[in-house]
Amino acid sequence: MYLIGALLTAVTPNFLIMVVGRFLYGIGIGLAMHAAPMYIAETAPSQIRGMLISLKEFFIVLGMLLGYIVGNLFVEVISGWRYMYAASAPICVIMGIGMCWLPCSPRWLLLCATQGKGDLRETKENATRCLCRLRGQASPDLVSEQVNLILEELSYVGEEKKAGFSEIFQGKCLKAMIIGCGLVFFQQVTGQPSVLYYAATIFQECWILWSI
Repeated sequence: MYLIGALLTAVTPNFLIMVVGRFLYGIGIGLAMHAAPMYIAETAPSQIRGMLISLKEFFIVLGMLLGYIVGNLFVEVISGWRYMYAASAPICVIMGIGMCWLPCSPRWLLLCATQGKGDLRETKENATRCLCRLRGQASPDLVSEQVNLILEELSYVGEEKKAGFSEIFQGKCLKAMIIGCGLVFFQQVTGQPSVLYYAATIFQECWILWSI
């Protein structure tokens, strides 16, 4: 969807096609924004899991910065905005090719097996191979131990009692909700989204970039 959205926006003959292209591009961003941290959380070692998820956010912001830089390069070019949107197409291709080599999440494979969607023994071997690819030079014994640990954790999934809505406001759940909602609230209150939306106008008014 990234690639289709980028190409549609770059070659759009009218405003309607541009809206469709941006809509598809937005869906691609939404899927990646949720799938990437989930994949990292399920596959990364616990020692560096938080750092890798934080790096994902770092590269999102870096991409925004590169967008302003690319936009500034094409600002004086006739129909330069088309080149600006098309510049993301090669990145989409690289991302798509890279995803073809990503192994499946071992945790997801084992979860499917525990739910009766495949042979457990065969799935366990497949999950071990995937985890070996993800861990690189890790010893097979260590990988097998991690696979068994994941299976042990998944064995409790169906045994946990269902939580009610009221439990959100109790104990550890309440603390987590306050922290999560508080971070989002203060992010909005500080005006960060407004600065991002009007960054081009702010730069122009401040004479930081002369040709935005």
